[in-house]
Amino acid sequence: MRLDKFIADTKLVTRTQAKSFIKSGLVSVNKKISSQAKLQVNPELDSIELSGLTLSYQKYIYLMMNKPKGVVSATIDRDSKTVIDLINGFKKNDLFPIGRLDKDTTGLMILTNDGVLAHNVLSPKKHVKKTYRALIAGVVNNDTIEIFKKGIILKNGEVTKPAKLRIIAIDEVKVETYIEIVIFEGKYHQIKRMFGAVSMRVKELQRVKMGNIVLDENIELGKYRELTTEEIQKLRQIEE
Repeated sequence: MRLDKFIADTKLVTRTQAKSFIKSGLVSVNKKISSQAKLQVNPELDSIELSGLTLSYQKYIYLMMNKPKGVVSATIDRDSKTVIDLINGFKKNDLFPIGRLDKDTTGLMILTNDGVLAHNVLSPKKHVKKTYRALIAGVVNNDTIEIFKKGIILKNGEVTKPAKLRIIAIDEVKVETYIEIVIFEGKYHQIKRMFGAVSMRVKELQRVKMGNIVLDENIELGKYRELTTEEIQKLRQIEE
């Protein structure tokens, strides 16, 4: 692997920046300054430093974000801030979200530069379950649960796959229900449309789980962290 590519793959700088740093004598290989961007290095054997900082080779990045409201699940948007705009400290131009959340939906968002994994996770054939918590305007009861269990006929005639609905709490004074719902597909505004079909309205919506990846409650809204090795393995299990 070329030295400049190795540095770029650490996700701290671009390939052009890497070449500039090498030319400026800021990069050393096995404690020796190298000025050749095309120098071949072994990520597993060679020690590469940038301005005295030892670099670790990382081809792929996997981030868990607690998406806030008002941010769109896209890489670029002319009118709104995107989840990528919230990222610092990584070569974020390579990152993209796995799937999407509505602009006013919060919660678990996975971002990566691993296109193959993302494609497999999003494949309809995988039926990856997604778990949400929601505040519903209206009283959800056992009849509602049974309707969702069979699949909902949306207002446009489209039919959803069966969904698992669980009541967490009911506020009879405010006529609201706090629920958890598990769906196995990702239609446009699906949960909002499902409740709309039974004359209820979603007031707040948060994704808390995707497959076996659970939102870290310690991550504040708009913040993120790298996935642990165990979490990455869980993502890869979805691929299989």
